[in-house]
Amino acid sequence: MEYNKINYPTAILLANRCSRLLGNICKTLCYPFHFIFPKKRFTIPEFSPAKRKSQQITKINKTIWQTNYTNKVSLPVYLNYLFNRLMSLSYDYRYVSTEERIEFIRANADERMFAAYSKLTDGAAQADFWRLLVLYKEGGIYMDIDGQLVWPLSKMISAEDNEVLVYNKGRYNNYFIACAKGNLILKDTLDLIVDNIEQRRVDHGVYHLTGPVPFNTAIGDKKMSVRPEKLTAIQGSFTNEYFQYIDKKRGKWTYAKKEDLLK
Repeated sequence: MEYNKINYPTAILLANRCSRLLGNICKTLCYPFHFIFPKKRFTIPEFSPAKRKSQQITKINKTIWQTNYTNKVSLPVYLNYLFNRLMSLSYDYRYVSTEERIEFIRANADERMFAAYSKLTDGAAQADFWRLLVLYKEGGIYMDIDGQLVWPLSKMISAEDNEVLVYNKGRYNNYFIACAKGNLILKDTLDLIVDNIEQRRVDHGVYHLTGPVPFNTAIGDKKMSVRPEKLTAIQGSFTNEYFQYIDKKRGKWTYAKKEDLLK
C-alpha cells in the first residue's frame, strides 16, 4: 500500500473539524427550516462546469459523479453539494438520475453485465454498480451524495495518480473513489459483483453483494494510492438519514430485505 504524500496534515485535520462543525450547525438549523417549509426542495444541477480553469493535467478525469433517487433535495443535502463545489472549483460536476444510470449501463455494458444490473432492485446496490462502470468508462471522482470533502480536491489528486482511495480501519471505502479511466480494479470489482448477482449471494445484504466487500476483495494486497479517510472525505456532517431520505422514508439501503434485493 502506498500513501499519497499529504501536505500539512495538521491543517487538513483542522479543516476536517471546522467543516464538521459548520455542517452540524447547518444541519441543526435546517430542522426548524423544514418544519416551517416542509415541502421546500432545492435542485442539484445535472451539470455544473468547473468554475476555475486548471493547468494541471491529471490521469484522473476532472469530473465529479454523483447519483441519488432524486435531485430535488432538502436544504442540508443542497448545502452539502454547495460545500463540495467550493472544494472542487476546477472540476466539472455531473448528477446522474436513476433513469440515466440504467441508460448508461445499457449503452456501455455487455449483455451479461446489463442482465445482472437489471436484476438489482435496491437503489444503493444499483449505485454501487453504476459508480464502478462510469469510472471505468469515463474516469473521475465518485462520491456519495452525503459525502463531504475536507480539503480541496485539486490538492488531493496528483498528476500521476491512477487512483486515490480512502482507507479506514483496515478496509477501503467505496463512498469516495477517484480513478483513471480503464482502471482494472474497477473491472475486477464489477466481475465479482456480476458473479454475486448471478449466484444470488444476498444473505449478507447490499454491503456484501455490491458494496465495499467485493471492492476490497478485488483490491486484495495490490498496491494502491490511498489517503486516510479523515484527511480526504467524511459523511454525515451536513446531512443525515432524515434529510437525505426526506421524501423516501426508510429508503436507506440498510432497510432493504435480503430476499428482495434481486428480481
